[in-house]
Amino acid sequence: MNQTGVMELSSRFRNAFRNALRAGQKQIGLWVGLADANAAELLATCGFDWLLFDGEHAPNDVRAVLDQLRATAPYPAHPVVRPVRGEASLIKQYLDVGAQTLLVPMIDTPEQAAQMVQAMRYAPDGIRGMGAALARASRWNQVEDYVNRANDEMCLLVQAETALAMRNLRQIAEVDGVDGVFFGPADLSASMGYRGQPNHPDVQQAILGGIETVRAAGKAAGVLMANRQLAQTYLDAGALFVAVGVDTTLLVQAASALAQQFNAGNACSPKAEARSAGPY
Repeated sequence: MNQTGVMELSSRFRNAFRNALRAGQKQIGLWVGLADANAAELLATCGFDWLLFDGEHAPNDVRAVLDQLRATAPYPAHPVVRPVRGEASLIKQYLDVGAQTLLVPMIDTPEQAAQMVQAMRYAPDGIRGMGAALARASRWNQVEDYVNRANDEMCLLVQAETALAMRNLRQIAEVDGVDGVFFGPADLSASMGYRGQPNHPDVQQAILGGIETVRAAGKAAGVLMANRQLAQTYLDAGALFVAVGVDTTLLVQAASALAQQFNAGNACSPKAEARSAGPY
């Protein structure tokens, strides 16, 4: 590869999302659960700062995420990957296929957070296995000095979504190598005794207090909140990375509204009759 090509790869290798968080710049994102490269590419053109590819609740595996990373690579929206669990071997695979920013779910203690920091880094700073020649992350050893530069470009976001995590929040946020703490209102509300009520006032207050705690530790705070008013409340409180919607929800809402617009008042239509007859 010529020198121009090496320089271009090296420039694209930098983690712009992580750098924006460190600079205190708000980053607006979208949750992506359709597990489809075409959908991911479409959403990458819409103006979001980051997209979350969900491997915890959506039907994504490493190969599906790889396809979405490739589909969105030409666009400025930064890919964030959520693995199904915080496991070093799985984290290694996601890093090798090119993810630089991971959101690890269900981190309840600073010890768990420290383990995830280790999993994100090559030795002697961590335990990430060496395999750059096989890795898309290094462009198969075409990113100059990848193994010595990779640790400095990783971004680890950990998810606090239980009452236990909230009690340990300050210690989790203070773990060296944790770049941000993300609050999951749905799981947190269930853990607090308000299952199905992510917007409950007590949950809101817990998240607002959590944002303050995380920012006081010098780290970025984030949250998923599709309620626009509440999302703005969290942004105003200091949250730096906020996902303001979910792709599946947006699709269902838009499609349902369109169908209702044309079927409303047309009770005798064949479609209306079919719906009233049930599925059999």
